[in-house]
Amino acid sequence: MSDVETRSVSRDSLFLLATLRLEGEQKPHRVRVRNLSDGGMMAEGSLLVQRGLRLEIELRGVGSVGGSVAWVQDKRFGIAFDRDIDAQVARKPSEPTDDAPSAMIERSWAHRAPPPPDPSSLRKV
Repeated sequence: MSDVETRSVSRDSLFLLATLRLEGEQKPHRVRVRNLSDGGMMAEGSLLVQRGLRLEIELRGVGSVGGSVAWVQDKRFGIAFDRDIDAQVARKPSEPTDDAPSAMIERSWAHRAPPPPDPSSLRKV
């Protein structure tokens, strides 16, 4: 690798999980998104892919995006999207839903330590 940057699209390193479906397969695969730009991404996973393979990736906040494998190196591979996306949307934290019970968390006192004993009830040993 050289020190000269040849990419025309900026990208940021990050760590997200995404669901990927290979062309002709119904089984979804979970992959780690290592970096993401509007035009593509680098993924990491244990599935076997080869350059040119068509796929569809489900990105949080963006939805389903078609693309193809641009390069492969060990367990990492590049995906070129069929259309540009807004990569910043995928970086936003997911919004809690109205039905999520996490909005109201009650403090539990079930595991609270017992009060200390009354010193007058203790005997010396």
